[in-house]
Amino acid sequence: MYSTFIEKISDRIRWGYLTAFTLLLISYMLTFFTTQRILNQQESVNHTTSVINSLDDLLSEIKETESAFRGFIITKNESFLNNYYNAPSILDSNLNALKTLAENNGHEKKKLDELQILVKNKINVFSQGILLFKSNNNVVSDSLVELINKGRWLMDSIKSEVTKLQLDESNFAAIKSSGRTTELNFIKVINIASIVIAIVLAFYSITTFNKENKARHMADKQALELRNQLEKQIEELNKLNIELVELRSIEKFAVTGRISRTIAHEVRNPLTNINLATEHLRSEISAGAEIELLFNMITRNSNRINDLISDLLNSTKATQLNFKKVNVNEMLNSSLEFAQDRLSLKKIKVVKNYDNNIQPILADIEKINIAFLNIIVNAIEAMEAKTGVLTLTTQDKNSRCIVTISDNGKGIDKESLSKLFEPYYTTKEKGNGLGLTNTQNIILSHHANIYAESVEGEGTSFIISFNFT
Repeated sequence: MYSTFIEKISDRIRWGYLTAFTLLLISYMLTFFTTQRILNQQESVNHTTSVINSLDDLLSEIKETESAFRGFIITKNESFLNNYYNAPSILDSNLNALKTLAENNGHEKKKLDELQILVKNKINVFSQGILLFKSNNNVVSDSLVELINKGRWLMDSIKSEVTKLQLDESNFAAIKSSGRTTELNFIKVINIASIVIAIVLAFYSITTFNKENKARHMADKQALELRNQLEKQIEELNKLNIELVELRSIEKFAVTGRISRTIAHEVRNPLTNINLATEHLRSEISAGAEIELLFNMITRNSNRINDLISDLLNSTKATQLNFKKVNVNEMLNSSLEFAQDRLSLKKIKVVKNYDNNIQPILADIEKINIAFLNIIVNAIEAMEAKTGVLTLTTQDKNSRCIVTISDNGKGIDKESLSKLFEPYYTTKEKGNGLGLTNTQNIILSHHANIYAESVEGEGTSFIISFNFT
């Protein structure tokens, strides 16, 4: 019984909404079409206004030309003819604009053609009058007077034609305006009907709101619970992702260390044999200057290879650390002091976004200074002088100390970014490619993590995360 009652209410609500929607749709369509007709009528009125104004401009330009002509005749000063010289092009432009406006009105277009002939005749009168005046040594002759009278007759004809055209347009506009009044009254009726329909629709809305409000609140509560669960899952995934990145960095570094030790072992053994053989040959052969030069070359390059191997091993082997409680903000300031000369030389701006309440971390002061300084120096070298901005940020995020060192330099492409911490990989002309490898070794030795983000043309950020004490 109750369900049947609810179904009846639902049917009534649906039919009420459907009826209200249909009526509103019809009223809106009628309003739209009526408004469109009013706009068309308004366009006609605007067209009339444009024609009348253009005719006024045409008449005004002819009068100014006539004034210039008379001024020249009276004063004999040719500067008055400046307006006359510009008049033909201006009058042609006005007449062309009028013809464009009248392109759908054959009667009006015919009248404009007749007006154009009168205007050309009027300009010809001016031209003949000026030539006649100049040929008679600037004396007003009877012929000139006759020509001026002809010009007066032409001017009266032009005014008459302009007045007729303006009157026709005014009558046309009056007819359109009366039709627009009728359309506006019709829109008023439609608006009143729309208001009544809106009231009915509001009544139905109020009746349905109370019935559906409870269900909506229940749905909102469930949605909130689901959102909270989703946020917790996202937070857990972020933590797992950070841990995964750290594990990959450690694993990659460990593999690099094993490869480095293998290479060192495989290279140093034959290198030792080369050195021993060189010393034996040196003792057996009475060396001249040229042979001694070759022996020295072998020895020097052997020592160079041995030094490179030592640098590689030092950058990948576990570092002995002297841990102390330190404030990471103070550590960054200390590293900045070592780079102050470079910052001043390139006029790099330094922005510090420190968390002043951040907790201390356990770190080897000397080693962390080296790591921070390597990153800061790389950032300085990547930026342009005077426009570079070095940004240092510290924050407590997800119960970890996050240090971000950013620059607005040229950035790093994706391929180079993936090889950034590999030994001997460098984009610098004089770099040995072990600076960031050593930096990663120091950071990982602190049970911390480091990774880089970069956008070409915008800059690079190194993000380092430490555990709090």
